[in-house]
Amino acid sequence: NPKINIQKKQILLIKKKFKIKSNVKNILLGIGGSGPTKRVPSKKFIEFMGYVSKKYKSRFFLATGKHPDEQKILREIINSKYKDKCQRLDNLSINKILPIISSCDISICNDSSFSHLSSALGVKTIVLMSDTPLIYGNYSKYMHAIIPDGEKTVTHKTLGKNKINPKKIFNKFIKLIN
Repeated sequence: NPKINIQKKQILLIKKKFKIKSNVKNILLGIGGSGPTKRVPSKKFIEFMGYVSKKYKSRFFLATGKHPDEQKILREIINSKYKDKCQRLDNLSINKILPIISSCDISICNDSSFSHLSSALGVKTIVLMSDTPLIYGNYSKYMHAIIPDGEKTVTHKTLGKNKINPKKIFNKFIKLIN
């Protein structure tokens, strides 16, 4: 398993700066992806956020890149009814983002750099596998893959981003945080 270590002092400073509290479920949402077939639509994340928000006091850290399609997903989430629970990370350096990820209780990410970083930081990571081989999202004990409804596995040609089930994500989330 790849491993990234962050200094405790750095984590404490970031927790203070971003008001990351232990009585809240702090959740990284890795909403970006290296291509259009890997980017799960914002409505899937928003539906998941709804399930979480009904049951837990929660906060969502939104990790993505600067590609216009990723920024569109970010805007749709930021403009949802959960906007007050969101902290965008796209304007931060990786040195600031890593301790934030490390401070999260769990990550839910497209198969992207953030899923790999999160699991390397030792954070339980639900990986949304829409269009890449399953091995990319389950090589670490911290990775827990979700595949599209109706599929038995995933490959580079699955094209399953619209069949990712937010209820399935939430059920896996419940198992992992308890």
